[in-house]
Amino acid sequence: MSDRRRRKSLSIFRPPLAPLTPIDDEPPDSGSPGTLKKRRPPSFAQDQSPSSSPISAGVERTNSKSSLHRLMPKDRQRNSPKSARPSSLFGSLRSLSSLQDEDEKLTRTTSSPSSLDSTAFAIPDVAAGMLIHHGPLPEAGPMFRRRCPYLVLTEFHVIQFKSQNRAADMFPGVPGAHNQSRSSMRHSRLSSSSSIHDLQSSSDGHHSVPLLHVVAVYKLDDGEPYFSIEIAYLNESTNHASTMTLQIHDPGEADTWLTAIRSAASKARMTSSITFPQGLIECTARALEQEQDYEPNHFHMFKVVQRANKSGKRSSSDDLTKLTSKICILAIGMYKVHLVPLPKSTRTSSSTSLSDMNGASHGIMTLASVNLQTFDDSFQLWFRHPFQPSSALHLSALCVHEIAVWLRQAAEYLRPEWTEQPFSWIVPQTLNDELLPVPAEEEENCAFDRTLTAYCAAYGIDTSNIRYSVNYVCEDAPKFELLPTGNPRRPKYSSIELLAVLRALRYNETFNAISFSHISLDVLNGLCDHYGWEHTPWTTRSGEPVELEEQQKASVLIQEIRALAIKSRRLRRMEFSGCLARRPGSTGAARDGACGICEALFPVCAKQYTNVDWIVLNGIQLSDVDIDYLYAAAVEKSCHFRAIEVAYCGLADRSFQAIIQALSHQGATLECLNFSGNFARLEPLVLREYLDEFAYIRSVDFSNTYRTSGQEPLFELSTLTRWKLQELDLSRSSMNAETIQVLADYLRNPQSKSLRSLRLIQCGLTGGNVDNMLQAMARSTPRELHLFISDNHLEQEHERLIKAIGQSLTPTHVTMEMLEYKEEKNFRLLVLAWASNTSTSYLNMSKVSLPSAAGSETIAALEHMLAENRTLEFLNIAGEEAHLEVANFGVGLNRALTGLKRNQSLKVLHVEHQKLGMQGANTLASVLEENSTLLELHCASNGFSLQAFTVIVCSLAVNTTLLYLPCMDEDRAAAIRKFDREIENSRDTGLRSLTAPTKATVNTMKRSIGAAMPGPLSFANRHSGPPLPHGKKQYTEFEANIVLNSISENWDKEIALMEGHLQRNYKLAHGLPLEKTSSGAATENERPMTGTSTSKTLRLGSNDATPIGEPSRQLGADMGATQGSVSDESEGAEEDTGEIEAALMMSKKPNIE
Repeated sequence: MSDRRRRKSLSIFRPPLAPLTPIDDEPPDSGSPGTLKKRRPPSFAQDQSPSSSPISAGVERTNSKSSLHRLMPKDRQRNSPKSARPSSLFGSLRSLSSLQDEDEKLTRTTSSPSSLDSTAFAIPDVAAGMLIHHGPLPEAGPMFRRRCPYLVLTEFHVIQFKSQNRAADMFPGVPGAHNQSRSSMRHSRLSSSSSIHDLQSSSDGHHSVPLLHVVAVYKLDDGEPYFSIEIAYLNESTNHASTMTLQIHDPGEADTWLTAIRSAASKARMTSSITFPQGLIECTARALEQEQDYEPNHFHMFKVVQRANKSGKRSSSDDLTKLTSKICILAIGMYKVHLVPLPKSTRTSSSTSLSDMNGASHGIMTLASVNLQTFDDSFQLWFRHPFQPSSALHLSALCVHEIAVWLRQAAEYLRPEWTEQPFSWIVPQTLNDELLPVPAEEEENCAFDRTLTAYCAAYGIDTSNIRYSVNYVCEDAPKFELLPTGNPRRPKYSSIELLAVLRALRYNETFNAISFSHISLDVLNGLCDHYGWEHTPWTTRSGEPVELEEQQKASVLIQEIRALAIKSRRLRRMEFSGCLARRPGSTGAARDGACGICEALFPVCAKQYTNVDWIVLNGIQLSDVDIDYLYAAAVEKSCHFRAIEVAYCGLADRSFQAIIQALSHQGATLECLNFSGNFARLEPLVLREYLDEFAYIRSVDFSNTYRTSGQEPLFELSTLTRWKLQELDLSRSSMNAETIQVLADYLRNPQSKSLRSLRLIQCGLTGGNVDNMLQAMARSTPRELHLFISDNHLEQEHERLIKAIGQSLTPTHVTMEMLEYKEEKNFRLLVLAWASNTSTSYLNMSKVSLPSAAGSETIAALEHMLAENRTLEFLNIAGEEAHLEVANFGVGLNRALTGLKRNQSLKVLHVEHQKLGMQGANTLASVLEENSTLLELHCASNGFSLQAFTVIVCSLAVNTTLLYLPCMDEDRAAAIRKFDREIENSRDTGLRSLTAPTKATVNTMKRSIGAAMPGPLSFANRHSGPPLPHGKKQYTEFEANIVLNSISENWDKEIALMEGHLQRNYKLAHGLPLEKTSSGAATENERPMTGTSTSKTLRLGSNDATPIGEPSRQLGADMGATQGSVSDESEGAEEDTGEIEAALMMSKKPNIE
């Protein structure tokens, strides 16, 4: 519980909301509108209310400005956004359901009935309003036509009259037809094509379109030799959507009409207070909910026109109605942009009406370009998924500026740390001036969860598969650590999942270190994305251009790792241990290509584009090209590398010498040397030349390496004393006497006081060698050092080692695993020496191999050590159970563990794999009832049955100090396997016990019963027979299922009870208040029984009321006539002889004394 490492899993989707009540096409009854209860954390746009277009969530609020007012450039006040997002999204792409205490209602914003067919505003009279522009509209048709339609634009309507005279009758500002000259007619030739029956008409011979219904005005590129303007509108009063097309021969006149209509429509929209109908809001909200993207505080909807691409020339004006422009709703959700088709009730059935369309959703994180036109309402949104070509949305809307602003702010909200968004932003400069900064919100890890969730939503990734942790107790903390996937069937991440994690980490200023250790990145190595380069890092975080060759041709792995390095100022360490499984030479080329990581990092380090100075490449086979990249960067002193770890990288002599020669240029800053596990042979004379260049080395790892033969020590004493070493690892390396003497001299030198870890595992050391080092490190107080001397020949010169331990010359931490003793008495002497030791508090003495099971004297020595030692706080005496080797102390360890009753210092005990069994469980239970210092007991894999586990859990009712006890999952699985084996053995024994005549009789009875009863016989009938030998019970399938279910259910109950006791102890240890009704306060009658008869259990479990009961009785009666009452005899002979019989009665929990 003291571990500060936070482990997370992106299992962030909460259960989906139950489907909302469907909205009928018919308007609902008037009255109080229905509500949609939602809960979402507030966003940067919390204080907005819906306006005519756009609408920023249909959430009713008081004293709030509309989203439109927030965007007005002059005297409209910009509200300060409020934010109350949680510190972490972990997690969620949430739907409409959330916590009940923060529910919000999605309600109507008008007082009119909730209906798609109702409006909350009154359209001004056609004749009202100031005259803005007017002109004739000669239609295509007969060349000589006396009258042509006339178009008039007011501040409220676009009106089409049958003639100019009719327009003049309504508007005095329009001149009569006799005042119009022929020349002006030639320069103002217009024609129109529209859904005439969709226009508002009257008996006065005119048709009008209210400007409040206009959705967009834009140029139409239809291939004709004239200039076309299309006006798309949605008639709220008649629930019809349509378009009007103006064909103008003069470009200047076309621009005049376009500008005038756009200006008038925009002014009418901005000065009105109309809102979306409640039914349309609910329909759009449900569409977003299906995509798990609805959140009231991040919900904006707009009416847009989805335009068709240019489709070539058209033969006549009649074809203009065939253009497939469609009016729909563009909704910006939490993580996606949605095109939602209008409900059916808002469309007309006419062939000239807008056709049906399918909705579409695009992740905001896949946005590649935003392009706004300056001359009309058109704009394009380009989206691109990784490794796929981009797709475009050609749209038009009067509120195009609002859409662009909200889209930009949504992207910045999801990427709060990004100083440069990865999409093209082509908009008028005036729009850039209207952008509002996204306020920072209090969220851990710089909103990493939020960004990662957004990428998962955009890429269609199951977020529960991504797992990571943040380590706060390591060097260069906090460190991000990517963990294996949460899907056991697919242990490796896909390329898309890795891209989501890598791009979410980009620009993040929380983590000082990032680790991908043992996470396969092979899927990205060599993979290129040829469809776009928006994620290529062209600049550093400060905006400095990155001048590297062939950036576009680099693989995705190179680009993403390079982007991590150059886009973060705080990142110092990057770990890639074992993340690539490539093998140089597998391609057959004379010179293999780089692994990708070296090519990504070392060039940017050489040019000082990044602050990364600790690179871990352990376990990656490096090619010559990788060595070249490393060498070119390491020789640059300006890189200031602290470490380049190349353990197990397949380095030969030449590669090793090249790397250490290059690293010698970093002598003023290098802190770590790690060349373990390579093929290169260490030459002490050559090595000494380079090691003298390093002045600040803290860690040296030359384990599992080879050295040339000779009498020279691997290190000179003068070299070691120049360093302030904290860690030295020479495990599995050949050490001659000279090297051991140098180590002893170094430990005696005061310069070694900073050493905290000395690993000498499997180095061929004898007891005398260890004694020399213990004598050298002896101080007046115990040395703060962890000494690893596992798997050495300590039995040689064993007396010297025993004497040093008995004199308390050992450091505070000692690990001596896998010791093999040929004589048991030597191990007994070692145990007695540790019993009197007063300098070591941590002792790992696991996997000790003895000639046979420990004898009584050795067991007594172990008991004495456990009882009398007053300094040990950590003790590991676990055994080993492998396929080829088993190491344990035997059953006598149960008696030795009783010494813990008198122990007053031990806090952590490991006794795994010692085959303690039921007797050991009773011993541990008695220890826990009396010991008050033990905090952790690791005792799994000891062959504990359910009864044994129950006994240990019962002891926790008395113990109030233990904080950890395993759930015994291995023992649980072993108990089930044991039961399966016994079932199989009973079946095999039952078949063998049947004599030949008995088998024939049974077969005869089967045939007779089969003729009388349809269907197959039960398992019990098939195996009926005489009593089994040795008192064994033959179990049926039904009985086997009873036992298996009983074991699982009761094991779970014991785990729950154990967790309750441990939670109580944790609260007591930390001074937290206890609950009145604790989960661990079980009553006595809830304790399970430890044993009962199998027959009684079967009667309680089945009572013969099963499908096999009646055939069993019939077959038993027939068999009784020929064989006698075999079942009665066997039932009377059954006793409580095994664990299976006990498990059959575990439905209730009786007392255990």
